[in-house]
Amino acid sequence: MTTPRSTSTSATTSAGRAAGFGSDAERDTETDGQFRVRLEEFLRAHHPGRHPKDRSERLAWQKTWLATLYDAAYAGPGWPRSYGGMELSFARQVIYQEEYAKARVPGPLGTGLGIAAPTLITYGTKEQKERFLRPMLRGDTVWAQGYSEPEAGSDLPALRTTARHDGDAYLVNGQKVWTSSADIADILFTLVRTGTPESRQRGITYLLIDAHAPGVTVRPLRDLTGDAHFCEVFFDDVRVPLSDRIGEENGGWPLVRTSLGHERAAGAMNQAARYRRVLDELIDLARERGASTDPRVRDRLADFETRVRIMRYTGMRTISDIMTKGEPGPASSTARLFIVTFEQELHEFALDLLGSYGLLGRGDPHAVQRGRWVWGFLRTRASTIGAGTAEIQRNTIAEQVLGLPRDPAMPTVDGRR
Repeated sequence: MTTPRSTSTSATTSAGRAAGFGSDAERDTETDGQFRVRLEEFLRAHHPGRHPKDRSERLAWQKTWLATLYDAAYAGPGWPRSYGGMELSFARQVIYQEEYAKARVPGPLGTGLGIAAPTLITYGTKEQKERFLRPMLRGDTVWAQGYSEPEAGSDLPALRTTARHDGDAYLVNGQKVWTSSADIADILFTLVRTGTPESRQRGITYLLIDAHAPGVTVRPLRDLTGDAHFCEVFFDDVRVPLSDRIGEENGGWPLVRTSLGHERAAGAMNQAARYRRVLDELIDLARERGASTDPRVRDRLADFETRVRIMRYTGMRTISDIMTKGEPGPASSTARLFIVTFEQELHEFALDLLGSYGLLGRGDPHAVQRGRWVWGFLRTRASTIGAGTAEIQRNTIAEQVLGLPRDPAMPTVDGRR
């Protein structure tokens, strides 16, 4: 697998100083307030503007933005400095996520930054870290997760995609589905079966697969919104070097737990800040529709206000857990479940406010605010399915947070039943 080389450490440091990042000593002595001002000024001065409508142009636009962040040393707030990140303190990670969401600048591409990167940092070899992390952070490579299969979604240990030895490589055959961003991905971080079908979680291996390799076929899947956020991926004798395996053969399950924990925690503060803004816009919508004086509407808005504030504090707790323990822990399932149910209910309420206009989607000239609330409603129908269903999250919370008896059908962290 060939990965693009990102800007060197020295070049990144020089670019960061040119952008006002300053030396390590200057950065470490500034106050949190000064950091917030500096970050806000950078995001405003370098804002990439409105995204292009053309999909390929939008991808290039977003990659340019991620490179701008990286080259100016403003990427990876929680990443180690040794891999191009900022390695910010807890307080400054909170500030970063708040200001980033407020600025309305593009987010990361693919799912690598919040999911694959923590796994690589924890389990990857030195060569793998040097090879993959910087290009991922800079946006030179886009990563997508290949976990779910037609017969193995919530029951992940039932996956059937196989990998068998062929000299110094594996030959991979099978299918993945509901793979976000696979159509733009360069690398697929993938779970494969190297053990027997009966081995379940004890026979799973974690591979990095070149998305452009011979034998890889990606087909977009159109969803309720009319867009194609998900894809199905087919592997037909795809050759994967042994060096692109993370961890030991048949030892992928502990890595899965790391990936899923970080997936459920990824962007928790960013989501809280984003929904702070979305709720303010929903309140404005209620005023525009003449409903803001209705006691029932005001009661629902007050409930959403309370939950947005809880979301912020939950995000802060998640960041704190990652910094002190290295992992978000089972509480990340609490945050994930809270956020996905909140965003579904918020958009359902928005459609109630729209009344009959809630039937008009994007592209209709009479749609309110270009159909954004309708699109959001349709998009969030998948919220309680992605990154582990709501039922799976409740199981995790019951067993690992509340200490209730385990579901005997589910594997434990160490791979035993």
